[in-house]
Amino acid sequence: MSMSATLRAKRSAGSRLSSADAKARGKVFHVIAFWAFLVVSIIYLVPLLLVLVNSFKGNLFVSQTPFALPNSESFTAGQNYTDGLQKTGFFQALGVSVFITVCATLVIVLLTAMVAWYIARVKAWYTSVLYYLFVFSMVVPFQMVMFTMSKVANVTHLDNPIGMIVLYTGFGAGLSVFIYVGFIRSIPIDLEEAAMIDGASSWQVFFRVIFPILRPTAMTIAILNVMWIWNDFLLPYLVIGSQWKTIPVAVQSYMQGTYGAKDMGGFMAMLVLSIIPIIIFFLIGQKSIIKGVTAGAVKG
Repeated sequence: MSMSATLRAKRSAGSRLSSADAKARGKVFHVIAFWAFLVVSIIYLVPLLLVLVNSFKGNLFVSQTPFALPNSESFTAGQNYTDGLQKTGFFQALGVSVFITVCATLVIVLLTAMVAWYIARVKAWYTSVLYYLFVFSMVVPFQMVMFTMSKVANVTHLDNPIGMIVLYTGFGAGLSVFIYVGFIRSIPIDLEEAAMIDGASSWQVFFRVIFPILRPTAMTIAILNVMWIWNDFLLPYLVIGSQWKTIPVAVQSYMQGTYGAKDMGGFMAMLVLSIIPIIIFFLIGQKSIIKGVTAGAVKG
């Protein structure tokens, strides 16, 4: 065998060994990553499971043995749920939360899409200023404006569910416009010009050309805002208080109890009921979130 043939054989053997080593390292990495993600998932799921388990236990047992499973002595069947539903006015709070969340989300999704389209297409100094004002609103902590805003809401008669829609639109506009503008700038303007040549008005261009293209992004924004508005406690607590209780406010007021007494079992039961709608909504819309993120990444 010649020297060159020997070298080629050694190189071939070395490449096979390196390929086998790479595959082995890849398998080890996947195994480690799987177990790491599994451990992290369990850590995040344990608090939710504890809430669910304790919602079927008596108040005394929730305090003394919070990590134990219900037994014949501590199990209360659905008593915590029935008591909580009666004492919190859960269904009324559910109606208020659904009304505010759905209406505010629809307004945010539609109006911010219009504003973002105008900012992305009109090249002027005032559109740049408007865009950066929206971006700046994202970095202003709510705690800086919550007291003055609650006073202004009372004076301007926004301390009601309809006023909450207006306030949520203002607080949610910054992030929504920021996401929309980045996506719209990647849409070819030729589509709009072709529609205008065919005689379409600005409204028709937006609703028949632009907004259908924005559907994945709009769905992502809708889901993010639904999860934020549904779980928000501080804004409705400061503005509408006990007159129009949302679910977080109703659950928190039930937690306070009477004369310092706290029904922890009923509180856990109401937490479970308040979590279920948003989990269902997220499971239904999670594919749209992935589509929106993927579309933004590809177009960006």
